[in-house]
Amino acid sequence: MARSLPKSPASSSTRHAPVKSTTSRGRTSAESGARRRTSRASVAPSPRASGDVAARRVSVTAEDNAKPRRRRDAASARAAILDAADRHLVTVGPSGIRLQEVAADAGVSHPTVLHHFGSREGLVKAVITRSLAEINARLVEAIAQSTGEAAQVAAMLDGVFDALAAHGRARVVMWLALEGQRIEGDARLASVVDATHALRKARRDGQRRTLAREDTAHVVVLATLALLGAAVMGPAVLENAGLAGDAGAEGRFRGWLAALLSKHLDEI
Repeated sequence: MARSLPKSPASSSTRHAPVKSTTSRGRTSAESGARRRTSRASVAPSPRASGDVAARRVSVTAEDNAKPRRRRDAASARAAILDAADRHLVTVGPSGIRLQEVAADAGVSHPTVLHHFGSREGLVKAVITRSLAEINARLVEAIAQSTGEAAQVAAMLDGVFDALAAHGRARVVMWLALEGQRIEGDARLASVVDATHALRKARRDGQRRTLAREDTAHVVVLATLALLGAAVMGPAVLENAGLAGDAGAEGRFRGWLAALLSKHLDEI
């Protein structure tokens, strides 16, 4: 009678393999899920980080909403930047100008400011050049309408002084000079010299004596230096000269200067 063959270990192992494989898959799936949960937990932002991100978003949104940007042509964008920089110059001075703040105030981007002016120094120079050009234009118009009387000259000097003293413009002009910056374009004094010389010749009509333009230029330069100095350090100089505590001293100095200039312009 044939005996049945005994079961080999290999056969037993083969029969129980599916159970073992199933347990392994279950354990592997559980471990994989745990790793995924751990991975998600490790990358989740902390409450502080979330708060920082939210704060930055709020800050950026507030900055963007301060003055909405709108598309402008080059000329209007440049004018808006100069207007904004002029406002900032009044409150913080040339050293306190920040291009990002000016850009936000003007409603343009920071790169737009750099495109038009190149740097903070270039922007400050452009602001002052525009201001001086406006002063010169008003002064030339006043000279053209003047008869050259001392009272008219005094009124013109007062107007120039007020424009230089207002918003610290005279201080910025001095700062530009110390930085080696040159005033160019319509801000140059040549137009004022020409207008003053034309007035001198009109007042001396019929006289044969030739007037030298250089002498007229000297008069304009003297008045400019006196008014710039007075706008920056006038009170200190007057105090040093023994005129402290006199509220009208600055005005009387300009009146005296106007009389001196008028007399010279008539006599030479």
